[in-house]
Amino acid sequence: MLSGIGRAGETMWQQILIVGVGGAIGAVARFGVHSYTQRSLEAFPFGTLIVNVVGCLILGAMMLLVEERPDFSPTVRLFLGVGLLGSFTTFSTFGVETIDLLREKEHLLALLSVAGNLGVGLAAVLLGRGLARAIV
Repeated sequence: MLSGIGRAGETMWQQILIVGVGGAIGAVARFGVHSYTQRSLEAFPFGTLIVNVVGCLILGAMMLLVEERPDFSPTVRLFLGVGLLGSFTTFSTFGVETIDLLREKEHLLALLSVAGNLGVGLAAVLLGRGLARAIV
């Protein structure tokens, strides 16, 4: 299970705690971003798009660092990748919001949401990798 992800000498319970703390921070951050953006932009699910794209950007950078720097801490990977970014980004909310837009006959907005989350998300992963490569 988690023992294969973080091998920095932590016990399973320490790994769970690391992921849990990161997850709590990520969930609160997602709630904040989503609440702020949806208050002013209700027609389109910008909050979900923003958290997913930002998460892709950061995870793209982090994964390049993991590949390029073998000394990148497994604990940091657990905290950021699984915990913080795992709870910050939200595929399930994206799915529900897209179905809601389709049910409301907002087909163009649903298509834009899908294209934005997928296309811009993938571009953000590549951008994150490029930024990390430039820094390293």
